[in-house]
Amino acid sequence: MKELNIRRYFLPGLKKWILIGIIGFMFGLFGAALLFDLRPVTRLRDLFWFLIQQTAQLIPTYISGTIAIIVCIVLITYALINANKEVVKAIAPELADRSVLDALDNLHLLSRGPKVVAIGGGTGLSTLLSGLKYYTTNITAIVTVADDGGSSGRLRKELGIIPPGDIRNCIAALADEDKIITELFQYRFTSGNNLEGHSFGNLFLTALREVMGGDFIKAVRAASLILRSRGMVLPSSPEPMKINAELSDGKIIEGESNISSAKGRIKRIFCEQEKPKAQEEAVEAILNAELIIFGPGSLYTSIIPNLLVPDLVTTIRNSNAHKVYVCNIMTQPGETTSYTVSDHILALLQHTNDPNLIDVVIANDRHPERLLEKYREKEQEPVFIDADAVQKLGIRLVARNLIKEEDLVRHDSKLLARAIILWHKRWQKYPVKKEKLVLSH
Repeated sequence: MKELNIRRYFLPGLKKWILIGIIGFMFGLFGAALLFDLRPVTRLRDLFWFLIQQTAQLIPTYISGTIAIIVCIVLITYALINANKEVVKAIAPELADRSVLDALDNLHLLSRGPKVVAIGGGTGLSTLLSGLKYYTTNITAIVTVADDGGSSGRLRKELGIIPPGDIRNCIAALADEDKIITELFQYRFTSGNNLEGHSFGNLFLTALREVMGGDFIKAVRAASLILRSRGMVLPSSPEPMKINAELSDGKIIEGESNISSAKGRIKRIFCEQEKPKAQEEAVEAILNAELIIFGPGSLYTSIIPNLLVPDLVTTIRNSNAHKVYVCNIMTQPGETTSYTVSDHILALLQHTNDPNLIDVVIANDRHPERLLEKYREKEQEPVFIDADAVQKLGIRLVARNLIKEEDLVRHDSKLLARAIILWHKRWQKYPVKKEKLVLSH
């Protein structure tokens, strides 16, 4: 005979049905008493008053009253504490140890944050977004659609869709701190026929696109809603772009995934489509932006491909938003070998033919020697801050410690976001012509 386990009848979700059943049974007893004219209402009233009278005789009123008030306070406090936890968990999981009012106030402040457009791709952009989401929810990430390698490249080639990899990274970066969901979205299969190398998030977005009738933007919105992302992610173009590179020796390298391995100095990046179409929502986001951020990320394969879309560049040029370029910490072999900060800036200005594209460049000025040896083996060096050359371009320089204290030299998302937001607020308070400003510390 099986052991009776009463506990299983009180599992979450089962208790309410047991309670409803008990209530139904009580109504049945009440109805039967009415049919047999047993006067249940009168008897219950008499029983209630009898119990009160007996209690009053046994326990003095000042004691019973005090006990009743204490029980009232305990129950209400317990209910409010748990209700607070449930509400905060629903609206702001990262603030679960704070009150509902604090959580609501935090969400209100974030909703009033600056309207930010971040342009780029790769892990650099997702790093930036994971820090920005603590300052504003008015974020739009505009992501390159030129990726033709890895899981994204396979899906692009087989299904003709926009490569979803960078978009997936940005959605996950903007998501609330639900570790399991974000890890699932970023999970990459390590085995399986035709599955190995694919990211779950890439497959999820691809399937969601089909569910949404082939509308990729609707699929991205739905994924952002599921992950409760604090912002929107948009492709720079509604169609996949194929980019090529012309090297200084005149050689043409075809395809984004082949550019960094070409081992030559890049003269220019260009798109095979003469005038790739801009994503309409991306244009609208730029028009409404207060702050436009380029990078961080691979200069020629993550940032510049977005600037090969003419309508985006025109909209950026006509925007009154403050424009920030976040320079990479280390050079990238095959792309920016021996590049200084001003070299990075010049590449952006030349590809857009706009000398006023950037108001300020933010660069890291701390390079721990203990971490650099492994990078030198890969032919990577810290990007040199040539402040005089940046000044001659009429661009303000903000140099800060922006790196994480770990085994890799990479941006700290919160330090980077803080540096950008503080500069933006200072610029709003003390607007100065950019060609007269050079700031380092």
